[in-house]
Amino acid sequence: MEGGEASCTQRDGGIRDTRTRCHHRGHYPEVVHMFAVNMFRTLPPSSNPTGAEFDPEEDEPTLEAAWPHLQLVYEFFLRFLESPDFQSNTAKKYIDQKFVLQLLELFDSEDPRERDFLKTTLHRIYGKFLGLRAYIRKQVNNIFYRFIYETEHHNGIAELLEILGSIINGFALPLKEEHKVFLLKVLLPLHKAKSLSVYHPQLAYCVVQFLEKDSSLTEPVVMGLLKFWPKTHSPKEVMFLNELEEILDVIEPAEFVKVMEPLFRQLAKCVSSPHFQVAERALYYWNNEYIMSLVSDNAVRILPIMFPALYRNSKSHWNKTIHGLIYNALKLFMEMNQKLFDDCTQRYKAERLKEKQKLREREEAWYKIENLAKVNPQQPETFRDMNGGVVSMETDAPISNPQHHMDTCLIPSSGREHRSECSQHHRPPGEPILTAEAPCAGTEHFAITKLYKLSVHYL
Repeated sequence: MEGGEASCTQRDGGIRDTRTRCHHRGHYPEVVHMFAVNMFRTLPPSSNPTGAEFDPEEDEPTLEAAWPHLQLVYEFFLRFLESPDFQSNTAKKYIDQKFVLQLLELFDSEDPRERDFLKTTLHRIYGKFLGLRAYIRKQVNNIFYRFIYETEHHNGIAELLEILGSIINGFALPLKEEHKVFLLKVLLPLHKAKSLSVYHPQLAYCVVQFLEKDSSLTEPVVMGLLKFWPKTHSPKEVMFLNELEEILDVIEPAEFVKVMEPLFRQLAKCVSSPHFQVAERALYYWNNEYIMSLVSDNAVRILPIMFPALYRNSKSHWNKTIHGLIYNALKLFMEMNQKLFDDCTQRYKAERLKEKQKLREREEAWYKIENLAKVNPQQPETFRDMNGGVVSMETDAPISNPQHHMDTCLIPSSGREHRSECSQHHRPPGEPILTAEAPCAGTEHFAITKLYKLSVHYL
């Protein structure tokens, strides 16, 4: 190891001091081979493959034991690539697709120092080798697809997204269909993963870069975010709200009109969230001047969506900070359009009165049903005790033949006679005559009606 480090240090000094000599055509295969034999290796198994997601603020990363040696190799190779005398036409014979694929496999390293060097190295290769650009994008896509739909575990997603952020920034206009597909089929589904917090800043940056390039993508992006909106993960919901505000900061007014109604319906749900951080983050939108200018221009459609949630939670939300933020939002709406605000207030109060009236009518209807059920029925009634036996309501004594008793109680004598005649008339040859234990179809309606009355009585 010491000999290898000394050799790398000597080569590193050669790169800096004698550029021409070290960039001789014969050195290229040696440098690439040296990098390959030192760096391309099988990574150790993950220290926590199925446990809780890695938290960069609290968890300690697993560091590579041989990092002092690896660091020298990375630094040497980077200086080689960044040298002004570097000839990509010569190097492309050795830095090929196989080399790139092996380099990408190292992004799953648990050591953040190695991933940082890999990020810079891949970015330099992408910039200098035009013929490898499409291949690099394709292989990065494959890593994302495997992460989204198969493993949901990869240590280098944040670094790969950071590289793509700078790549997207350099896309020529109009955007190719390939790039739009990447946005809709890769970047948006990345929002589903449980470990979103690890790479969300880089992901949001990539999405916003696309929208700055092509505003027509705003509608599918916003609708995609709403589709993947978390239902039970409040910290993730706060991340979505952060990203959505970044999108609204660059949105065109014409595109805003297309998405404002579903967007503010979701915001109304967030304002009503019992998790105060979600409600607080949603209400901070009212401190954004550009968003408020868009809302003001479309208040006629937005205020009726937001008003019920704001008005209801201004009194019912448990957190006092939320009350203050809601009052601020209501005040801004009132200043935008006083008449519309008053109309929404009256409409909300009228709807509340209707709801109370419906509730009162429903309670009265149930009260009437209960009173009717209390009337003593004309026929004897039975109910099943806790052990499953049938007990007479009149004597509280168990009944020896419960099925016969139920049939005879539920069906009057005229019905029983009709059933007997019916069974004799319709029975096939060789079949026994139906008795009280097997009612015929002619009396089924009467029995069901009686059972319903009994169920209402005991409810």
